[in-house]
Amino acid sequence: MTDLPDAPKRYATWLLWGTRVGLVLLVIAFIAYAGGFLAPHVPIERTAALWGQPAAAMLQDTGLRAGWDWARHLPRSDMLSLAAIALLASCSIPCLAVAIASFAHGRESLLAWICVIQIAILVLAASGVLAGTH
Repeated sequence: MTDLPDAPKRYATWLLWGTRVGLVLLVIAFIAYAGGFLAPHVPIERTAALWGQPAAAMLQDTGLRAGWDWARHLPRSDMLSLAAIALLASCSIPCLAVAIASFAHGRESLLAWICVIQIAILVLAASGVLAGTH
């Protein structure tokens, strides 16, 4: 990575560590779920049957609501797995923020603004604001 300019190098370093942390958390959460070390919200025996249902029926059967409702159940092992997946899915946001600083310092304002727009789109998509009602 030493031949790369500063912004891509910093982005890659942050992404490397973010994905490593996310994967470790995912493995720990799965072990807690599959090993029964921490109670799940949805018993593991019911999981396969729920996967075949439409989303609305699955949510009703599990007592969850659409969107970020799973986050209020974080002490549960299956929801910890979802949190690890959410962390992995959002890893690029801090990486882009680091790239913004590098681009701004290097006087590449257009690239910095592209990163700002990417972060805004990712945050907006994750917020669920644009999701329609079903």
